[in-house]
Amino acid sequence: MRKFVLIFGLLFLTACASATDTKSVNSGVNDPMEGLNRAMFEANYFLDGLILKPVAALYRDLPPPAVRESMDNFLINLGEPLNFINHSLQANVSGAANTLFRFVVNSTIGLLGAFDVATAWFNTPTQREDFGQTLAYWGVGDGPYAMLPILGPSNTRDTVGKVADYFMDPFRYVVDVRNREEELARARGITDGVSGRASVLAVTDDLEKNSVDYYAAIRSLYKQRRDFLIQNKDADRAQKMPSSADTVKKQRRSDVPGGLELNLSGGQIMTDKELPVRPIVSVQ
Repeated sequence: MRKFVLIFGLLFLTACASATDTKSVNSGVNDPMEGLNRAMFEANYFLDGLILKPVAALYRDLPPPAVRESMDNFLINLGEPLNFINHSLQANVSGAANTLFRFVVNSTIGLLGAFDVATAWFNTPTQREDFGQTLAYWGVGDGPYAMLPILGPSNTRDTVGKVADYFMDPFRYVVDVRNREEELARARGITDGVSGRASVLAVTDDLEKNSVDYYAAIRSLYKQRRDFLIQNKDADRAQKMPSSADTVKKQRRSDVPGGLELNLSGGQIMTDKELPVRPIVSVQ
């Protein structure tokens, strides 16, 4: 029941955000419910500082790097079946084949995904796809921007995509429907969120420090990243993490309130795992 309440809440918030087509005055992002979104952003920011950020810091600092990398690889491997489904729905034969190859190789030789053998030995990195990207492939527009409770930055299309991905994910049916082991699904979701937050701790700290308007910076970066991923740019570039505040360039005063423009050139692009498409408490 709680799952359906959450999903209903997401759809309700998105529907509210769709009530008008006006754009945010100071940016190119369609943000008609900016007041509500900013309030939700502040609530998420508070929860992040209270719970997720400290836990993510422990996840980053306590385990040996090799252990943490294996855990991240394991989580990525669990997501490959859903990537395969979305590649297939986009008629991306090569992407689907590469994803299937990765899953088979890493699940066997890579010991259930603990080691990314597909990338290390066969130069086949993960190519993440979600149903929001699938909808975009078939021409669905992004719609109004929405800051979702806990889940963070989104828009109409990506919110629908999140719900669809939840129901399409084969992992859910393996551990929940067949074995009734809902705890495993919850543990995976929590660990995935902590892992994603840990991977962007330095990035978001730099972004906040160098942003005149942190909310607007996150909003702009979210749109740029999603547009980049939807266009299926070089997967290797999409995997690279910005390592410093150089990601944030004060170039033009027209793009973001306070004169901040986000420069994602030079391969400084973040994937779903790496930037707040997941919970803003996570700034997967």
